[in-house]
Amino acid sequence: MDPSPPSSTSAPERPTPAGGEVSPPATAMEQANGFAAATLSELRKVVWPSRQQLFNETVAVIVMVAVSAAAIAALDRFYTWGAKLLFR
Repeated sequence: MDPSPPSSTSAPERPTPAGGEVSPPATAMEQANGFAAATLSELRKVVWPSRQQLFNETVAVIVMVAVSAAAIAALDRFYTWGAKLLFR
């Protein structure tokens, strides 16, 4: 282990490609094209649900939201009733 602390005046060296040449930074258009290509590549990996699976899961979400809303409404009515009794 090197006992001397790293020098704070020099920037860390960046590795260069095998040929020793440093490529110029990518333009905005090249970056956008690379992003679009990477995005499309990732979207091809997605396993999309079938129409039946999508329908079933949508129904399940709607039912759970309705049950949650009913439970919240019931608690709200209960606490309203209790507050009216308490603060008459």
